[in-house]
Amino acid sequence: QVQLVEAGGGLVQAGGSLRLSCTASGRAFSGYNMAWFRQAPGKERDFVGGISCSGSSTFYADSVKGRFTISTDNAKNTVYLQMNSLSPGDTAVYYCAVAGAFGSRSSTDYGFWGQGTQVTVSS
Repeated sequence: QVQLVEAGGGLVQAGGSLRLSCTASGRAFSGYNMAWFRQAPGKERDFVGGISCSGSSTFYADSVKGRFTISTDNAKNTVYLQMNSLSPGDTAVYYCAVAGAFGSRSSTDYGFWGQGTQVTVSS
């Protein structure tokens, strides 16, 4: 069993930055392929970006490419989402998730989820 806890959300002005963290417990973290998703009110949960268990490979949604960066600190069992140049369109609840395989953008391929952290970007 894997437990994920996100942190770092909050209110930020457009153009600002936030760094989210997701700390995992229950298993050696280096074995996880991780991803971030987000869900705005009334919308589906969308893929944001993913990182391989080794931390050597990442991939992103086109909407965040060049602005968001995913990284890991395996010693801390934590994955990060650095978000820069935020806009009101980035407002959502952000979730981290674990997948068995690397490379999926579909939420159905992710078996464990955190509780989410709210990010609100004001204009």
